[in-house]
Amino acid sequence: MASPAESNSPESGSGFKGLRVVAFESRMAAEAKALIVKHGGVPIIAPSMREVPLEDNRAVLDFGARLISGEFDVVILLTGVGTRALFQVMETRYARAALVAALARITTVVRGPKPTRALHEVGIAPSVVTPEPNTWRELIAELSARVELKGRRVAVQEYGASNRELTAALEARAAQVTVIPVYRWSLPTDRAPLRAAIEQIARGEAEVAIFTTSNQVTNVMQVAEADGCAEALARRLGSMVVASIGPVCSEALRARGIGVDFEPSHPKLGQLVKEAAERSAAVLASKRAAHRTVEVSRANARLRASTTVPRSALADHPLLKACRLETAPYTPIWLMRQAGRYMPEYRELRERHGFIEMCSRPELAAEVTVGAVERLGVDAAIIFADILLPLLPMEVGLRYEKGDGPMIDRPIRTDADVERIPRFEVAALGYVGESIKLVRRSLGNKTPIIGFAGAPFTLASYLIEGGASRQYQATKTLMYNRPETWHRLMELLASATASYLNMQIDAGADVVQLFDSWVGSLGPDDYRRFVLPHTASIIDAITPGVPIVHFGTVTGNLLELMREAGGDVIGLDWRVDLAEAWTRLGPSVGVQGNLDPIALFAGVEEIRARAKAILDKAAGRPGHIFNLGHGILPETPVDHVIALVDAVHELSQR
Repeated sequence: MASPAESNSPESGSGFKGLRVVAFESRMAAEAKALIVKHGGVPIIAPSMREVPLEDNRAVLDFGARLISGEFDVVILLTGVGTRALFQVMETRYARAALVAALARITTVVRGPKPTRALHEVGIAPSVVTPEPNTWRELIAELSARVELKGRRVAVQEYGASNRELTAALEARAAQVTVIPVYRWSLPTDRAPLRAAIEQIARGEAEVAIFTTSNQVTNVMQVAEADGCAEALARRLGSMVVASIGPVCSEALRARGIGVDFEPSHPKLGQLVKEAAERSAAVLASKRAAHRTVEVSRANARLRASTTVPRSALADHPLLKACRLETAPYTPIWLMRQAGRYMPEYRELRERHGFIEMCSRPELAAEVTVGAVERLGVDAAIIFADILLPLLPMEVGLRYEKGDGPMIDRPIRTDADVERIPRFEVAALGYVGESIKLVRRSLGNKTPIIGFAGAPFTLASYLIEGGASRQYQATKTLMYNRPETWHRLMELLASATASYLNMQIDAGADVVQLFDSWVGSLGPDDYRRFVLPHTASIIDAITPGVPIVHFGTVTGNLLELMREAGGDVIGLDWRVDLAEAWTRLGPSVGVQGNLDPIALFAGVEEIRARAKAILDKAAGRPGHIFNLGHGILPETPVDHVIALVDAVHELSQR
């Protein structure tokens, strides 16, 4: 028997026309089902949330006492159900008349029609009503236009998850914020319908998914992760129509790496289902066409890669074995910045040529790359280039100043700045590919070549800060205050980076490394929301079969999220214990690292002892690539670097 989707082609007319539509509604499950049926869809209703009153309502009762005594200047009510619950709890101790009188004396702010109706029920007209689409951004803009927030005492009624962005925005305006939690969201008691829906999506048995709150996203992914199908779920959602009720819900989806196809013209369930019915056929057709294009492109990339370089001659090299988590005869070693200022040969060339000139002249870049391999005896050649080279064709005024490092003359700070970046053409960096080809000719098929690029967060930070930074104030300010601009910039950089890395692979790179040198400045929540989806999109786009090393510094708090973003090998700096970090990362990835670069200034015996300690942490486990926790420093003695390479080879023989 044909499935509903097969018997009623989505391209054949208006409405869902038999498409299978998943909705995660709980309170309005019946309404969602009826609306989907009304518009010609086959409903799959999977309640994803349960509203549970807090066991201890002291916070609400304390708020009532403080409200009556005049300790607040502004009260913000975010939801209708939460507003009613707030009054229900407070009225167990205080008279409604006293509460209403207290609210009437101060500024009351509501985030849309539902809390407005809840206030009207108790006889109060709100002072400020947030315009559509009723997010915290509109709320802050409307409130700031009416009230000077500096020094004001503001209470925020929350219902479900905390709205950290709203709290941060209020505090940024010097308000004194008190959060009043009323309810919390929990998973449903009966999770069988939700699990069944997730399995249907993962098997490709649904075409449309409708999300109406950010908490649904959290709970759906939590159950999927517990059942071991989160990756399959996210991947399948990418080929479905994903409809989101509004910006807050959309941000939660994107933070999980799930694209959003559209939001309704009005943030209501009925409008969302209606517009999903009208638009799903076109969206699905577009996605299917795009999928076919990507598959053809990847097939062509694999064909080019297989004919450009005879990789089979390197298949059994220890470095590539380690990337595949296979046992190697010894632990392979290469070093970040192995071709650099600590080498006399490099300094001699640098005296005669500028840095960008050395990167852009293939014969010079190849000479430096090959010289380091031959001098040190390392197990890989990393092409001589710079992570910021992709910024050159973006016309932002990248230049390198002696002593100050890279500088950006025209930093990116606004939507207009992002719009003026010209379309990225990878051919502008073709000299890097030519350098790789020259290195291959020189080294033959004895030594793998590593290509590399800067990750989008690190590139964006340079672009926004205008150079190096310690606090990343400008970067985080744009990220928090203008997330739409941030994501647009990150998408641009991610696309450029994927193209750049695949060009290096086509030229002959056997492995690629993604450097996220500055991402350690972020906490896990910000990484998950602002970085992970974009880094993952790069890794997903890399030519299949080519190992990827995903590296960052000061990332001990981000390792699991970096693994989630992707990579065959996760780079570790010296600030983490290698054995503990590998345990956290799990058995499915290799690790690279992680000697402190300063250790190379110690005596040779100390270097050997420290190398042995790291090898002992790895315990001969397949998948370890020895490296520093960051790049070689300029004053490092060359003979100490050679001693390290020799020690690793000798001590790790199997």
